[in-house]
Amino acid sequence: MRDSYVFGLMLRTRSSIIQKVEKLPEEKRNVIPEGFSNSIHWQLGHLLTITNIIVFQFAGKESVIPENYKTFFASGTKPADWTGEPPAWDALIQELTQQCKLIEDTFAGKLHEPLAVKENFAKAETVGEILIMNISHESSHSGMINAMLKILG
Repeated sequence: MRDSYVFGLMLRTRSSIIQKVEKLPEEKRNVIPEGFSNSIHWQLGHLLTITNIIVFQFAGKESVIPENYKTFFASGTKPADWTGEPPAWDALIQELTQQCKLIEDTFAGKLHEPLAVKENFAKAETVGEILIMNISHESSHSGMINAMLKILG
């Protein structure tokens, strides 16, 4: 598995999502469209948080985001349950942009290394496999974001 291919695909997927949401008016960022349980703000925080968990933590690395992000954006969370102010939209966009470079800097040349967390939902065994799983996860959410953007107009 070539590093350039995996990191390039990851960057294209993430950049596409950021480009889609960058111009979303502030008043629509936290709207939960009918048929959905989360907002686009949540979607962005979720991508950042889940990437941190499955890429960095499964590989045995320290978390690179604040611990409280999980309370807002982990799987199973939703804005209706928030009991505080979530991380700001602009901060999430900035962190999402920086996260891809951090992943590449951390894992370049290490795609074949085994994961520290052997028992994981993805049944991934290597860094490269978990990166592919993460790209798949982001692609799925990209589709949800597309649908939400159409509904939000």
